[in-house]
Amino acid sequence: MQKLTAAFVKQAKPRDKAFSLVDGGGLYLLVKLAGKYWRYNYRYCGKQKTLSLGVYPDISLAEARKRHQTAREELTNGIDPSEIRKVQKITKSLANKDDFESVAREWFNQKLLDKSDSYKVRTTRILEKDLFPSIGGRPISRITAPELLAVLRKIEARTVDIAHRAKQVASAVFRYAVTTGRAEGDPSRDLAGALKVKSKTHHAAITDPEELGRLLLAMDGYQGSLVVTTALQLSALLFQRPGEIRHMEWLEINWGKNLWEIPASKMKMKVDHLVPLSRQARELLTQIHKLTGRGKYVFPSARGVTRPLSENGVRTALRSLDFDNDTMTPHGFRATARTILDEELKCRVDYIEHQLAHAVRDANGRAYNRTTHLDGRRKMMQQWADYLDDLRNSNQKVLPFRRKVEVNA
Repeated sequence: MQKLTAAFVKQAKPRDKAFSLVDGGGLYLLVKLAGKYWRYNYRYCGKQKTLSLGVYPDISLAEARKRHQTAREELTNGIDPSEIRKVQKITKSLANKDDFESVAREWFNQKLLDKSDSYKVRTTRILEKDLFPSIGGRPISRITAPELLAVLRKIEARTVDIAHRAKQVASAVFRYAVTTGRAEGDPSRDLAGALKVKSKTHHAAITDPEELGRLLLAMDGYQGSLVVTTALQLSALLFQRPGEIRHMEWLEINWGKNLWEIPASKMKMKVDHLVPLSRQARELLTQIHKLTGRGKYVFPSARGVTRPLSENGVRTALRSLDFDNDTMTPHGFRATARTILDEELKCRVDYIEHQLAHAVRDANGRAYNRTTHLDGRRKMMQQWADYLDDLRNSNQKVLPFRRKVEVNA
C-alpha cells in the first residue's frame, strides 16, 4: 500500500461525503467539508477504538506520523493511548486553574475522601471561613510567606488553635500545588515558630481504681444500643484511640490469632498496629458479630451501615452515666490504662507504650516493629481485662489516688 505524501495531503479536496486517506498502520486522514483530521484506528482489549491526532494543517503529515508512532508504542506496552490523552487533557485543564481556592477544592476532593465526616467539616470551615476570603482568588504560585502570615494572624487573634490548623491545611494545599506543577514551594514552611504556641489538650481520665470500678459498674447498667454499649466496653478493654475504635472493621479481626490488626493508614503514627484480644474482648466481639457481622464496620452508625459510629457515641454514653467531660472522656481510657497498668499492675512500661501505639525505640534509636513483645503484650491485655473484672466485682477498698493524666493524642 502506497503511503501518503505531504503534497497529496495538501491537495486533497473535500467531497459531498467524508472520506479517508490511509497512510498505514491504522493512521489515516479523515477529509470532511469542515476540514481534515488525523485519526488512528486500533484495537485495545478486543475493542475497536479511534484516537484523534490533530487537525491538518496545524498537524503536518510528519507530526501525525510521530504521534501515531508514540501511540503504537504505548499500545505495545499495554497502555491505551486514548486514556493517556484523557489524563493529559485533564491535567492541562487543571493547570489553568491556579488560584488558591480552585487548587484547595481539588486537593480536598482528591485527598480527603477517606477522612471522617467531622474532619472534612472542620477543614471546609477553615477553608471557607478563614482562607478563601483573603487568598482564595490569588494565584497560588504568587502567595508569599508574609501574605499567608497576615491571614494567619487574623485567625490567631480569634483562636490560636484554629490558626495552627489553618496553617496545616494551607500547607497541604501548597504541597499539592507543587506536586501538580502549579507552585514551586510551600510558603508556610518559612513560618515555623511565627505563631503563638497552641494550648495542649488534656483528656480527663479516671486513674483511681475505686472510681474506675464505679465507672465499670455504671457501664454495665448502660441502657443504650448494643453498638454503643460494646464500643464503650471495648474502649476500656483495648484503650486504643477513639477514632480507631469507631472505625474498627470486621476484616481487621483475626479470629484465629485473637488479634485486632489495624492497618497503618488508620494509625496516627502510620505504622501497622496489633491489639491482642483478651477473652473478654473476644466475647464482646462475638456477641456483636451477630448484629453487625455482615457489614463493614463493627460499630456502624445508626444512620447507615456504610458509616462508622459517630465520634460522639461513646462520649454521649459517658455523659448519660453522669461522668462529665471534666471527669472522663473516651480518650481518657488510654490514660486510665497507662497509669494503672504501670502503678498498680507493675507492667513493663515498654509493653504499655507499645500497646498505646506510641513511638517506642530501642537503644540504637530504631523503631520496633508491630510484633515486638507480642507474647508479653498478650499476657498484659488479659491481665488488664481480668483486673477490670475484679474491680467490677470486688467490694475490696483500694486506697484512692486521684489525678488527671495527659495522654498524647
